[in-house]
Amino acid sequence: MAHDHHHDHSHTPADASAEGLAECPVMPGSMAVKAEAEAAGLVREYEGKTYYLCCDACAPMFDADPKKYAVA
Repeated sequence: MAHDHHHDHSHTPADASAEGLAECPVMPGSMAVKAEAEAAGLVREYEGKTYYLCCDACAPMFDADPKKYAVA
């Protein structure tokens, strides 16, 4: 059984979007599943950009100071 195709498993932001994942701005390195974040109300809009949070603990921190966590 040959396995002839290759997968790039690096997690750049473009890669994350393609896979339905986004890096949490509050806890860099933690990935949020976009669909799960949306279902849990862990999505924020700030200055025209959408941010996905990885857990309930990140929401109040982002809400208190979105400018601190929002990155270009």
